[in-house]
Amino acid sequence: MNKTLLITGGSSGIGLATAMLFTAKGWRVYELSRHGESHDGITHVDCDVTSPESVRQAVAEVLRQTHEIDVLISNAGYGISGAVEFTKLDDAKRQMDVNFFGALNITQAVLPSMRERGEGRILYTSSVAAVLPVPYQAFYSASKAAINAMALALANELRGFNIRVACLMPGDVATGFTAARDKSDRGVEVYQNVTKAVSAMEKDEQNGMRPEQMAAIYYKMATRRNPAPYYIGGGVYKIFCLLNRLLPTRFVNWIEGLMY
Repeated sequence: MNKTLLITGGSSGIGLATAMLFTAKGWRVYELSRHGESHDGITHVDCDVTSPESVRQAVAEVLRQTHEIDVLISNAGYGISGAVEFTKLDDAKRQMDVNFFGALNITQAVLPSMRERGEGRILYTSSVAAVLPVPYQAFYSASKAAINAMALALANELRGFNIRVACLMPGDVATGFTAARDKSDRGVEVYQNVTKAVSAMEKDEQNGMRPEQMAAIYYKMATRRNPAPYYIGGGVYKIFCLLNRLLPTRFVNWIEGLMY
């Protein structure tokens, strides 16, 4: 029988490219988001990942139709930018609510059925920013670092249930994520580099990799017998992450600061 993929944030960008690839490979694909629609073999289910009840209802509907979820890809997320000092607390909380607690909500909703079956795979969209935090994107970076930490802990908790856990950490990818970023220039009179830094970062994003490249990595993560804990999207970013492990943190952070 065809396997089932459940993906959040699958209505655009990396999520849509991933949903389309899995569909082309013969998987049953269910896409959870607030504004998506069913098309090309992808079944849309309305869901707000920040609402535990909305997530539980959406997962229950998928299980009613399929009776099993083989792979969960938690991909829903967005970004904010601005100086830490001038970021509103509500904005910082919203960033964590969508990116981190949204991932937690869908994980908790899917796990019972996977445990009962004694198999499954949970994959998260993290970011290179999780290990190389970006200036003026502190809270986005923090939300992705939190996902990495949760994934490692969860992998050990689920080891006895034959459920694998892994993260994909993309570098710059050209998607609508850039235009959707919630940008703040509050405090620009103090942090005069904020606008220039964010603009440079967004230029890198729009000249970045194609979302289909990340989809291909996700397919490998979903089908490989024993996936690695982390996958890095993009060869140059693998080098950056390796250098981050080998070189002193102070030096690496100084270099990154020069880039922005």
